[in-house]
Amino acid sequence: MNPVKVGICGLGTVGGGTFNVLQRNAEEIARRAGRGIEVAQIAMRTPKPQFQTTGIAITTDVFEVATNPEIDIVIELMGGYTVARELVLKAIENGKHVVTANKALIAVHGNEIFAKAREKGVIVAFEAAVAGGIPVIKAIREGLSANRINWVAGIINGTGNFILTEMREKGRTFEDVLVEAQALGYAEADPTFDVEGIDAAHKLTILASIAFGIPLQFDKAYTEGITKLTTADVNYAEALGYRIKHLGVARSTAAGIELRVHPTLIPADRLIANVNGVMNAVMVNGDAAGSTLFYGAGAGMEPTASSVIADLVDVVRAMTSDPENRVPHLAFQPDSLSAHPILPIEACESAYYLRIQAKDHPGVLAQVASILSERGINIESIMQKEVEEQDGLVPMILLTHRVVEQRINDAIAALEALAGVNGPVVRIRVEHLN
Repeated sequence: MNPVKVGICGLGTVGGGTFNVLQRNAEEIARRAGRGIEVAQIAMRTPKPQFQTTGIAITTDVFEVATNPEIDIVIELMGGYTVARELVLKAIENGKHVVTANKALIAVHGNEIFAKAREKGVIVAFEAAVAGGIPVIKAIREGLSANRINWVAGIINGTGNFILTEMREKGRTFEDVLVEAQALGYAEADPTFDVEGIDAAHKLTILASIAFGIPLQFDKAYTEGITKLTTADVNYAEALGYRIKHLGVARSTAAGIELRVHPTLIPADRLIANVNGVMNAVMVNGDAAGSTLFYGAGAGMEPTASSVIADLVDVVRAMTSDPENRVPHLAFQPDSLSAHPILPIEACESAYYLRIQAKDHPGVLAQVASILSERGINIESIMQKEVEEQDGLVPMILLTHRVVEQRINDAIAALEALAGVNGPVVRIRVEHLN
């Protein structure tokens, strides 16, 4: 059969990796796909002499790739929302399949893009949009398709995981590690998407849709960053037998879907608690398979390229199949997506770690316990650090049993108004992931 011709839009880190792997492993990839895959055109803003592009059409106009009649598949690796959306919709309009690594694009505009793709009978593949080189989308969408998924939880941002690992292992401050993460290229000059959880929320939105058969709803994801965490919180968690991880959690409940990204205490003996550095991991709990863990590189030139090319191979395999019998974009048939609501964070249930700076006076602990008890919040354990007294204040660490977040919010408001408490109460959610 004639080779499938692809156009790559964006020859940065992921685009460059994709091009290199396609060239280096061309024979092996063709054996898997059933026919050759040829890079026929590349769109890039500036020349990249490090890549051997002789004989390949080069353009600075990405839309030229989307309208090129010779191109069968457009690979979108530019990132961002606006131009990427226009490019993908233009490619679909011209009857081309699309492969993308753009999690923001899929999380925010995926519903529109998939509807257009279905109308035109083309595929939009996006394995590389979540967790880099880990094939977790395929695992949930296909490998676990017999299961009713109960929950998905993951460390899906390598930058945040690197920062928390350095804080725990070396006792460094958040600000100190962030500077190093930027110097190493793990974090952007503006690290907001990483450290405030926006990047992870994009990915979690996609995972939740595939797991539960719901439309993409990024605007309803609760997002909380790691910027307020201190080395003390990391150390207290360790003393209690926990590790702090920046976790994305999607859980199906009778009331609706929990969709939340935030710092989380995880028991130190859990596998996911021992995922360190820039690595990613996703746990999926299904009613038939139980809990499974997917671990690997969450970013990087060739790990992400691996997922891009896996999608490319799938698209090539499917090009001769009946469009109505292809694997659905979000795992469930489009007319079978559920209207199960996304719960506001106040309605979600979790256990909690609370750090309270309290005056070292008799009766303060009793007042704290009374405030929690009045709101139906049971205390699992208490730790006080008198040796760390400063200005007459000692840190009081509490772990609660599971409770609806609204009750914790009410309790925190009452605690912060208590005469014996100084400053805001630090709250971190606790997940056991059984």
